Amino acid sequence: MAADERRLKMLGIGKCPICKTVGVLLIIGAINWGLVGLFGVNLVSTVLGESLLTRVVYILVGVAGVIGLISCFKSCPCCAPKEAK
Repeated sequence: MAADERRLKMLGIGKCPICKTVGVLLIIGAINWGLVGLFGVNLVSTVLGESLLTRVVYILVGVAGVIGLISCFKSCPCCAPKEAK
């Protein structure tokens, strides 16, 4: 297993583009909520302002959270190990 694959697996991120995108969005959401909790700073709204784009980012992070929750119980068909026939 390559070093990149080990890092992704450690973060709970699969190999396919959707899993990588979900992982990045979950990390962004976690960092943002950590900053809100610790310092009262909302990094997403600070960077993007109060705009439609901010809402889109929040929606994407929420969808990524749901997908992440589902992935706890069911593996991604693209990332699951293929059975040898």
